Amino acid sequence: MTKEQELMEYLHEKVFDPILNSPTASSQIKSGVNLTIGRMNRLSAEKMVQYFWSALATDNAIRFSKKMKNEGLKRFEDVMEEFRDKFNDEWLRS
Repeated sequence: MTKEQELMEYLHEKVFDPILNSPTASSQIKSGVNLTIGRMNRLSAEKMVQYFWSALATDNAIRFSKKMKNEGLKRFEDVMEEFRDKFNDEWLRS
């Protein structure tokens, strides 16, 4: 398994799939998740990690995250500590 596959498998399990499989998640949220998946699939593992962190800080991302929270959905913020521990510089270099 490549690093890109490992990272995306993690995000699918922890964040993406629970949203995409949710009967209550809005179509706007599901569409945003699909766009995020598409963008990340085109990146290297290093760029995926950078994308994850930037997705916590931009104005657009913050607004989207608030919508997700209001719908009771898991967000990048909810897995941030585990992500940081798992997909760190040592992992990227290994």
